[in-house]
Amino acid sequence: MPWSWRKRVAESGSALVPYAAYLRIYEPLAAFPEPERSHWIAYAKQSRFPTAQDEVRRALRDLLPVPPVVVPERESAEAFVTEVDGVTCVCPWRTRLRSWQALTALTQAAKDQELALPQPVLDAALPPVVRRQAAADYERWRERNPDARPWIRTALWHVPVRWFVLFSDEEREFAKPETGEESGQQFVLRYRAPMVQARRRLARGLKVLRDELEEGPLIEGLVDVGRWLEEFHPRSLVELDYGGLAHAIPEEQLAGDHSAADVADGLAALREGDGERAGAAYERLTERWRAVRELQFAS
Repeated sequence: MPWSWRKRVAESGSALVPYAAYLRIYEPLAAFPEPERSHWIAYAKQSRFPTAQDEVRRALRDLLPVPPVVVPERESAEAFVTEVDGVTCVCPWRTRLRSWQALTALTQAAKDQELALPQPVLDAALPPVVRRQAAADYERWRERNPDARPWIRTALWHVPVRWFVLFSDEEREFAKPETGEESGQQFVLRYRAPMVQARRRLARGLKVLRDELEEGPLIEGLVDVGRWLEEFHPRSLVELDYGGLAHAIPEEQLAGDHSAADVADGLAALREGDGERAGAAYERLTERWRAVRELQFAS
């Protein structure tokens, strides 16, 4: 992207949240060791908190220098904050760690020739020498922080089916936000579940899939999510946020999107040996998300 265009977007107050969905973990303050706990206690007393849109704007501004700053020099001290049954919970951004991980995934996609953009475009936006330096910095950092993990996972242009296993349709929230201009999207669609429920649903879903299907990407993905969930406090809150996808999907389609219910119905059908019903649920999911993923190639 041209430097002048990036500058206008980064400085604009109307830059949109990217077309990404997020799986977030909100942990109670008691789960954090000192001195980080004291930081979040003070942080949670603010009257206003930065949004996902603010994080995007900061990332865009970092791309303005030549060469661009692909990974922040310091870790973010920001977080999303919510209250669960009277207990304050926070979801740290960990932007630096997530930037490293995203760059690692991008580099792997380039090696596997699975990039959604031409290699020359990638090299122009993120020069190879910059990517190599960031990778070396990450390797050294990981040696000092082997147990580090993010509180946020991101998916571009879709919501992974395995994420829906963690939620029920009753936990679905669909609404027009009170601060639509600040959030950068017209509607909000999210699910929120207690960690205990999310872990229980994942374990049940994994058992059904292993009993009825061969090992494959869906089972492997669920195992990976399960290991990630085990890293957090049992009284945490798990959130699936459609994020920028809520801006890309028409209102009528978004209102009719009950993907968690479709996943639950498909798993129940597999458990009962009803292949036809399981196939119908899978078809609803694949058609819905195929249409969304194809939007990234629209002009």
